[in-house]
Amino acid sequence: MAKIEQLLNCRMCPRECGVNRYLETGFCRSGNLLRINTWQKHFGEEPYISGTKGSGTIFFSGCNLSCIFCQNYEISQLNHGKEYSICQTADIMLELESEGVHNINLVTPSHFSIQLIEALHLARKKGLTIPVVWNTNSYEKVEALQKLDGLVNIYLADFKYASNAAAVKLSQAPDYFNIATKAIREMYRQVGHIKLDEDDIAWRGLAVRLLVLPEDANGTDMILKWLNDNIGTEVYLSLMSQYYPAWQAEKYPETARSLTPSEYELAVEAAERYGFENCLIQELASSSDWTPDFNK
Repeated sequence: MAKIEQLLNCRMCPRECGVNRYLETGFCRSGNLLRINTWQKHFGEEPYISGTKGSGTIFFSGCNLSCIFCQNYEISQLNHGKEYSICQTADIMLELESEGVHNINLVTPSHFSIQLIEALHLARKKGLTIPVVWNTNSYEKVEALQKLDGLVNIYLADFKYASNAAAVKLSQAPDYFNIATKAIREMYRQVGHIKLDEDDIAWRGLAVRLLVLPEDANGTDMILKWLNDNIGTEVYLSLMSQYYPAWQAEKYPETARSLTPSEYELAVEAAERYGFENCLIQELASSSDWTPDFNK
């Protein structure tokens, strides 16, 4: 098979490592083949993603961030997984669709976007019909996202930091806020707000996730203000409460402990103050028990 030109001098994400991924790896620790940890029916996403039949989730190994508190560090940081070709990855998508899932959910896909474009084209050619979810940390180049236009139906986007200093300290992500805001604007341009079918399952649109961190390390209010000003209060927003110290979180005081109820409540109050219409909140310390608060 011919080599993919963009992988010979990889500048796929904002890191722009410039490595030849057929010979070496850059920040994301990924070569030319797709590396997958697991794929499965997943019921732990937002209700409009998981529904009653589950989301056909593919967990990719590696990451272009290095979050010291990553709860999936064995996959993202230690790179546990096996390598698969583009053709094999397309077949995994078709296998998941045959199990009756609502969508194909590509988790941490950004560092494989070039390969996934080919895999998605091939899967569609072979008969894939269900929506595709791009489940991203939003540390994405606009140019890379533009190549996904028409292939991705739903963007499920983390918005991790308003503070670039915190982004560098906690995720080694220079200029995160500026990069993520441009990326989220492009996602919204492509798909607009979430649209639901008759069973309240999303078939298109942008949803934003905010994992609330202790001591407001994210800069929650600034994130919510930016969303209010640039995307609108109709955006589907998930305020996630399940932070706990994982991986190397004990390195800093602000990440070395769990989130408190009062810290999470401040984030909920801020979302209410800005008037977000489609916001999901969680019971503290529950990662799967989504509770609609002031949505719809």
